Amino acid sequence: MSGTPSLDPPSGRGIVFGKASFDESSEGDFETMARRRYQEPKPKKQGRWWYLLYWQDEFVNGKRVRKRKRVKLAPAEMKEREVRKIAAEHLRPLNQALLTSGSATTFGTYVDQIYQPTIMPLLASSTQDRYARVLKNHLKPAFGDAPLRDVTLLSMQRYFAGLGRSDLSHESIDKLRDVLASVLRSAVEFGCLVKNPIAGLRLPPPRHRVRSKRYVTPQQFEALVALIREPYATMVHVAVYTGLRVSELIGLRWRNVHNDSITIEERYCRGDWGAPKSNASSTTIAVNRRVVERIQRLRDLVVEVRAGCAVRHYPAIKRYGPHELVFQSVVSGKPMRDNNVLVRHFKPAGRQLGIEWVNWLVLRRSFATWLKMAGADVKDAQALMRHSRASTTLDFYQQFVPESQRRVVDNLDQLIGFSTVH
Repeated sequence: MSGTPSLDPPSGRGIVFGKASFDESSEGDFETMARRRYQEPKPKKQGRWWYLLYWQDEFVNGKRVRKRKRVKLAPAEMKEREVRKIAAEHLRPLNQALLTSGSATTFGTYVDQIYQPTIMPLLASSTQDRYARVLKNHLKPAFGDAPLRDVTLLSMQRYFAGLGRSDLSHESIDKLRDVLASVLRSAVEFGCLVKNPIAGLRLPPPRHRVRSKRYVTPQQFEALVALIREPYATMVHVAVYTGLRVSELIGLRWRNVHNDSITIEERYCRGDWGAPKSNASSTTIAVNRRVVERIQRLRDLVVEVRAGCAVRHYPAIKRYGPHELVFQSVVSGKPMRDNNVLVRHFKPAGRQLGIEWVNWLVLRRSFATWLKMAGADVKDAQALMRHSRASTTLDFYQQFVPESQRRVVDNLDQLIGFSTVH
C-alpha cells in the first residue's frame, strides 16, 4: 500500500514514510529536533468506522520516541473520497510543520527541564518565587501531563472558565494567565511550538465592581510618617515625594543624589542587583530641595535601637562615600529588605491611623495623584513617574480626585459667563 508506513527489517535504520525516512537511532532531546516527514497513509475501514494509522513523536523521560497513533475518522457509510479529505486535514499540522517534535514534550517536563533552568533565573527573585508558586500549585497540576501541542486555546479557555467559579480573585487569575503565557512564549522561542496558542484567551469577568485604587492624601501621609522611626521615616518620605520604586530606593547611592535631582541607575530586590525596570526608568528626575535636605540629614543622624531593657545607638549611615548606599541596614550597614521595612515599621503605623492598606505601591500611586492635584501636565507626570507611555500614568497610577473635579466644573461658570457676554 503506497501511503502506509512500513518498518524496515531488523537491521534497518528507521521508519519509511513514502519517500522520506527517519533514523530512529538518534534519540531526540530538546536540542535535536527531527526534520519534517511527509505522511500520507490511506484510511482503513474496520467494522463501522474509518480509521487512520500514522506516526507521531512523543517525549518520554526527556527522550523522543516515535509512537503509532490510531484515530477514528468517520463512520463506515462515508465515501472513501470524503474520508481521505478528513485524513489530509488531520495530518496537515504534521505535514506542514505546524507541530514540531518538541511539541510532544509534556508541559510539566518542559517547565522542569527547560523553563525553570533557562528562563526563571533571568527574572527578579521576587518574580521567580511568585512564578514558582503559580506553576507548582496551579498550572502543573492542570497541564503537567499534557503534551505542549495539546495545550490549545480550547483547553486553556476551558480551564480558565472553571476558575471563574473558584475562590481565586480576578487579579490571581490574571497572574495565572501571565505565567502560562510566559511558559508558552518561551516554547515558541525554543522551537517546541510554532505559535503561542494563548492569543485570544478570555478571562472570566470579575465578580466585584472594580474600584478606584487607593492613595494617601498629603494630610494622611504627614500623620503616617510621624509614627515611623528613622531612618525608615526618611525612606518613606523620599518614596512618596519622588515616586521611586522600593527596589530603586534601596539601590540608591550617594553619587545619585544631587542638589535638586536624583539619578536612578540600578535597583536591589532581596539579594538581586540589576538595572531599573525599563529604559525609561533609568534617568535623572527633578526632586524638591527639601527631599534632598532630608536625605543629607541622615549623615549626622544617630538611631536608637532597643535591645531588651537596653538601648543601643547606631549611626544611620555607617559608611559614607559616592558608592555607598543612602539607606543602609541600621545594625549591619547592608542593603535593606523591603518586606522587613514594610511589616515592621510601615504597616504598623498605617494600622494606627486606620489605613492598613498602605504599601510601597500606594506611595508611588499617591505621588502620581499628587502631581495631578498640583496641576502637572500629563507628559511631565509621565517623565517624573518614568513610564514609557503616558497611558500607564493616566490609567493605572493617577486616581480620580473629587476636589480636582469640583474645581473643573466650577470653572465652567467662567467659560459660560465669558461666552454669554461675548
